[in-house]
Amino acid sequence: MSEPKPPTPTPGDTYKGWLFKWTNYIKGYQRRWFVLSNGLLSYYRTQAEMGHTCRGTINLATANIAVEDSCNFVISNGGAQTYHLKANSEVERQRWITALELAKAKAVRMQAESDDSGDDCPAVPPTSGQGGGCRNSEVQSTLRTLNSKVEDLTTCNDLIVKHGSALQRSLSELEGIRVGGEMGEKIRQVTERATLFRITSNAMINACRDFLSLAQSHSKRWQKALQVERDQRIRLEETLEQLAKQHNHLERAFRGATVLPPSFSNPALGNKGGVPGKGDASDEDDDNEFFDAMEDPAEFITVPADPKYHRRSGSNVSGISNETGMDDQSVNFDELSLASNPESPQSLELEPVRQRRTRIPDKPNYYLNLWSIMKNCIGKELSKIPMPVNFNEPLSMLQRLSEDLEYYELLDKAAKCQSSLEQMCYVAAFTVSSYSTTVHRTGKPFNPLLGETFELDRLKECGYRSLCEQVSHHPPAAAHHAISEKGWTLRQEITLASKFRGKYLSIMPLGSIQCLFEKSNNHYSWKKVTTTVHNIIVGKLWIDQSGEIDVVNHKTGDRCHLKFAPYSYFSRDVPRKVTGVVTDKDGKAHYVLSGTWDEKMEFSRVMQSSKGENGTEGKQRTVYQTLKAKEIWKKNPLPEGAENMYYFSSLALTLNEPEEGVAPTDSRKRPDQRLMEDGRWDEANAEKQRLEEKQRTTRREREREAVKAVSPPEEADAVETGTEANEVSDESAHQDNYQALWFEKLDDSASGETLHVYKGGYWEAKEQGSWDMCADIF
Repeated sequence: MSEPKPPTPTPGDTYKGWLFKWTNYIKGYQRRWFVLSNGLLSYYRTQAEMGHTCRGTINLATANIAVEDSCNFVISNGGAQTYHLKANSEVERQRWITALELAKAKAVRMQAESDDSGDDCPAVPPTSGQGGGCRNSEVQSTLRTLNSKVEDLTTCNDLIVKHGSALQRSLSELEGIRVGGEMGEKIRQVTERATLFRITSNAMINACRDFLSLAQSHSKRWQKALQVERDQRIRLEETLEQLAKQHNHLERAFRGATVLPPSFSNPALGNKGGVPGKGDASDEDDDNEFFDAMEDPAEFITVPADPKYHRRSGSNVSGISNETGMDDQSVNFDELSLASNPESPQSLELEPVRQRRTRIPDKPNYYLNLWSIMKNCIGKELSKIPMPVNFNEPLSMLQRLSEDLEYYELLDKAAKCQSSLEQMCYVAAFTVSSYSTTVHRTGKPFNPLLGETFELDRLKECGYRSLCEQVSHHPPAAAHHAISEKGWTLRQEITLASKFRGKYLSIMPLGSIQCLFEKSNNHYSWKKVTTTVHNIIVGKLWIDQSGEIDVVNHKTGDRCHLKFAPYSYFSRDVPRKVTGVVTDKDGKAHYVLSGTWDEKMEFSRVMQSSKGENGTEGKQRTVYQTLKAKEIWKKNPLPEGAENMYYFSSLALTLNEPEEGVAPTDSRKRPDQRLMEDGRWDEANAEKQRLEEKQRTTRREREREAVKAVSPPEEADAVETGTEANEVSDESAHQDNYQALWFEKLDDSASGETLHVYKGGYWEAKEQGSWDMCADIF
């Protein structure tokens, strides 16, 4: 459909329309919406942006307009801004040239009239409703004060003249009296001095009058200069506000939408490869089109598959099965089979055994000087820094680890899958879902004490139960084991390494996560990506996840490569984007996953793949032809009032809820954490220091006992009475001395890794209520 024909421009009209603007050599000319009004030419990406986001403005009063050819023309203001524009036709270009010349002439005339108006305007102070504003009122008040002072000086001058004249008359009368010669000489000297004083006073008065006259003649120019400064300040404030809105808009806009690379989503309208470089320092497109050094180009791109695959998916399933190695019915991820299966979770009516809480006390608003604490921590390991609870959230790291089960349904569905490739998609989605709870969670979880545990028994409600134990303190390491009635087992051992770098905090999880499925004997493993907390000192805290994950099926050799794109100011991609490709043991792609780690993930079945064009770094990208994307995971909405409850999810709100029968080492019974949840932060800080000192004392006792067990009595006595150096923590010895209560370290033959595995006994001890083996750590 053709564009509406723009009206013929007339002087004073606002002129609008579409033009193509040169951006850079990657994008070439791009279609933009231009608006000419009041001597200013502004442009937007779309008409909808006119209300909130202006991409650039140039003042025609100081601009040069030049025609390049039949459709191209250039607008420049002398170097800072240059717009290379192109119209659809020569007629349209001429309309724009006419409108621009008229607007420029009017802008120049208005500027000249504005400059000359200051000398002609009377020095009458504007009223409160006129455009001078408060600054003009201040100028007029100053002038009135000066005028009043000059009037005072004039009055004083009149008095001086009056009294001087009287003095001279009196002195003249004295001269007429016959007196001695010496007296007459004195009188003449007094008369001369009086005359000199009168002349000086008159000169001072005249100088003051000249100053007042000059101030009055230039008052309008001063007012105009002040008004310009005021307008510039207002524009700066509006620009800053607009930038803040744009930043927020970029964070939220197009979230969850499928974004294709520029080569497919927005083909260039005019390739300027043979044209000399045309730069525009004011054009925001240059910033948005180029990637910064932290961002890698996309490794692959997706395009819709040929319609023949959609037709064949219903009529020739076996043909596609030969190409992809699986039945096309698996595109629906067994949703129909799950719905009809009497053993599926949808068909079972599970009644909760108890009503879980939906609120915790609101977070208090306590002020704390962050820099006074963090300035001495730069470059140190975060787990070794004593931190007040003001930086924490009322959950331990063990409870945060259990939050990975927020979307356990993904593993339930994966256990029902017949295809290992399909199962891989669910496992990959589960991997991404574990980060969705971190997007607003800037609080630091409590470091668990050595031997601390946390159980999450949801066997009757959700069909699974899990147990965590802190198995090492330096470095901090936690072991986690979860088992489900649906036929899957999740186990992980995570060691956190963190560094504070001044502006940001990096948290690097070490260790692996494994998931085993009983029915298929598929054994998956993967690692976590790096978490970065930005604006530690100044600004609003925000969290980013970045890195790559390889989910590997050790039985079949299937693999899913997930890439968490780091946030970049220069990227046009969706923030927090995640992409992935599921391949078999031969490297053939079967599924493509895309989405964001804080919202949702979608999958698309690959019908065909081919090598596409080279990326920005010369790497050849793979083009996947896929069927229509379908949603595989979506984040649950946060509960009402979550912003006042540490942004906890519905599951997180229940993790610290008191329960009967748990072990005495359970995180729910940690006193400093409970005090913080109740809003008693001062008491929580004192209790936290007590627990940390108790842990240090217990560690030293354990080390002395270990030395006694392997040393002669004389050496043992020396250790007990030795210097302070003997009490310094030996981390390696400390790790070797402590034996986990519910986990044991084993070698995993499938993955080749060594990790702590649940050895049993916890749930039996809970049934019997026998916790004699648990240490008193609280």
